[in-house]
Amino acid sequence: MTGALAPTKPLTAADRCDRCGAQAYVRAVLAGGGELLFCAHHGRKYGEPLRAAGAEIHDETDRLLETPATAASEEER
Repeated sequence: MTGALAPTKPLTAADRCDRCGAQAYVRAVLAGGGELLFCAHHGRKYGEPLRAAGAEIHDETDRLLETPATAASEEER
């Protein structure tokens, strides 16, 4: 049986890592339907083993490199 998984909504600051409680940037959707949330560190640590076990990994760690829209530029300081 094949089927597309329902799209997941983006992670927010309220989503926390299931291992350490830091902000979650990685969601692992398990083959059985559950999900795990991880910070970037734990996402790197557990992502490949979970993928090998059939989990779908949604990685939003690229958001760590974004500059917030409210950050003051050098000219404004």
